[in-house]
Amino acid sequence: MSTPRAMRQPLGLRLASGGFLAFWCLIAAFPLFWIAVMSFKSPVDAFASDPADVIFGPFTRAAGQGVSVLDIVLGLAVIAGAYKVAADLLGRGVARFAPPGFAWLGWIIASLVFAIGFVLVFFGILPLMLSVLNGIAGPLGEPVIGLTTEHYRAVWVENEFFRNFLNSMLVTAGVVTISLTVGTLAGYGLARSGSNLAFWLLIIALIFRALPHSVLVTGYLPPFINSAEILRPIFGEAAPTLYGQPWAVIVVLVSINQPFTIWMLRSFFQNIPQELDEAARVDGCSHFGAFRRVIMPVMWPGVITTGLFSFLLAYNDYLVTALLLDAQNQTMVPAITGYFNRETTTTDQVEAVAAAVSITAPLFLLVMVFQRQIVSGLTAGAVKG
Repeated sequence: MSTPRAMRQPLGLRLASGGFLAFWCLIAAFPLFWIAVMSFKSPVDAFASDPADVIFGPFTRAAGQGVSVLDIVLGLAVIAGAYKVAADLLGRGVARFAPPGFAWLGWIIASLVFAIGFVLVFFGILPLMLSVLNGIAGPLGEPVIGLTTEHYRAVWVENEFFRNFLNSMLVTAGVVTISLTVGTLAGYGLARSGSNLAFWLLIIALIFRALPHSVLVTGYLPPFINSAEILRPIFGEAAPTLYGQPWAVIVVLVSINQPFTIWMLRSFFQNIPQELDEAARVDGCSHFGAFRRVIMPVMWPGVITTGLFSFLLAYNDYLVTALLLDAQNQTMVPAITGYFNRETTTTDQVEAVAAAVSITAPLFLLVMVFQRQIVSGLTAGAVKG
């Protein structure tokens, strides 16, 4: 469908807006691209003064570590195929095989299967295939760009960065689960309530969300530190100390995130006609039955979009996790800060960069899997009002 002539933008405006958008994308994406390139190079190449040496890695390639044209082509093909599967086939598979009312469980299982399959194919099967194909491909199998994964092996295996990853997953899973459970129930109740009390609850939630995170952490810190003494009358000598434990971080992050979650989900529920509730009640459903069987299946794009924002809050948090977690239970973001603070050699600095790049992979995977639901949720009214 063509745009009406009166609504067409002038050529100058289109060029200006397109150029600004391209410039903004370049500025936003360049740092991530550059540290990703550095993380796969030897220290000499990673900190070279010539940008071409950083990109092509002559010292890395001279050490026998690099990728050929065939590696690049097949690697990009695997990534494109994974994107196609995530964008088109994953949602259809969940809709077809997930039991009614358990779409959330289907998405969790499908995402885990997709992530495990991608890791096995890209980092397991593909290198074995390429080691054989490069030997018979002639010039196409010769390294053209220096590349090494030794820094990632050092970070994840030798420095046990996987423990920080597991801690991050525990914290984010707890925050997302609690935030969405409470947020959906509260958002639905407030959207269907016409009382003044509901309005003032939303205003109080908004004020609470506007408070600096440091204020909330300061308020929670004394009870967490003295939790053993506080809980001793209940649990006796086995009373736990909450300070330094992931559960303390989950409580604080849920407190910070819950007002935003309630506001966002309330906007979604307001866009769902109340006639659906009434029809379900006429057919014999209770209030909760109508909510679970009729409203929630319509709400999944909004729930996934809100869950993504909750995930990003917990996953990227630094202040709360740095103050409330000890070294053994530290999540990835504060752990990477510790890398940059304590390491001095160029090799250690490249390992710190590799750790920083590692934490972006789950975010790309998450957006790749749920991109359609996110776009559908945003256009359904999550950013309205």
